[in-house]
Amino acid sequence: MLQEYLPILVFAAMAGALALVLMLAALVVAIRNPDPEKVSAYECGFNAFDDARMKFDVRFYLVSILFIIFDLEVAFLFPWATSFASLSDAAFWSMMVFLGVLTVGFAYEWKKGALEWA
Repeated sequence: MLQEYLPILVFAAMAGALALVLMLAALVVAIRNPDPEKVSAYECGFNAFDDARMKFDVRFYLVSILFIIFDLEVAFLFPWATSFASLSDAAFWSMMVFLGVLTVGFAYEWKKGALEWA
């Protein structure tokens, strides 16, 4: 019975060995000369070790909220698409209304300039 698990063991050993080789190769080959631009804050727009009470632009929050909204749209769309063949007309049209509301919201945000970064 243990002989049936041999391919899994070989696969796990090879995967572990490959992971170890790749990590060691990254340590050997990696260039270690960070410049100020490389280590600067790039995600939130301000340095991580400044005053916590400093003012910053609200557009960072707006972009993240828009990402979450449209990410959730895709999360609702996948199960609907996988069971599309067995859906009723009511399920189809309710999803069309859902997508329509999201499209109107997206057009409104675009018109208001929420997607402009400058």
